[in-house]
Amino acid sequence: MPHELYDTIHRRRDVRGEFTGAPIPADVLERILAAAHAAPSVGLSQPWDFVLVRDRDLRRRFRDHVETERRVFAAGLTGEAAARFARIKIDGVMESTLSVVVTYDARRGGPAVLGRHAIADAGLYSVCLAIQNLWLAATAEGLGVGWVSFYREDYLRGLVGIPEEVRPVAWLCLGPVTHLEHVPDLERHGWRQRRPLDTVLHSDKWGNPREAVLDLRG
Repeated sequence: MPHELYDTIHRRRDVRGEFTGAPIPADVLERILAAAHAAPSVGLSQPWDFVLVRDRDLRRRFRDHVETERRVFAAGLTGEAAARFARIKIDGVMESTLSVVVTYDARRGGPAVLGRHAIADAGLYSVCLAIQNLWLAATAEGLGVGWVSFYREDYLRGLVGIPEEVRPVAWLCLGPVTHLEHVPDLERHGWRQRRPLDTVLHSDKWGNPREAVLDLRG
């Protein structure tokens, strides 16, 4: 039913502290990855790959790298911003069941990728669509996903052996959770609040009164 899709979209959360570490049934993991692989892609290039990282030593090394980058970011904060950030957990690398590294291969579907000639990043957008499919499928299956972004691409490339021509786009923590928070972590900790929909709507041209956007009488 349509309402179930909308419910999944609004229940989706970027998970950090709620992972249980419990196993993921093989058929569930297969469905989630198949949903990611079913994403639309420019020129049907399907420029993504998925590296499933279960090895705890690899995950620990990545977590240590993330902690280093956290300290780098924290060093640039002062006052209340520093205090707020200190309360925020930024990853669930060791607590989650496994991790999924999603990559982008610009060579896939080449040399002429239909639809990418005028928008060079269209392939990267395609990978992000695969990530969103994975995230929503995991949410529908009752699992959590956490996107870790405190890392250097070159470090991750070397850690899991990604070829030089392939770009790592995301490290996703995946697994069963105790629950999904009703309010996203960054809102709960006062880091930032969501913008209301009507503040980002424009009618025909940028800046036109937003009140006209959803007026279907015209």
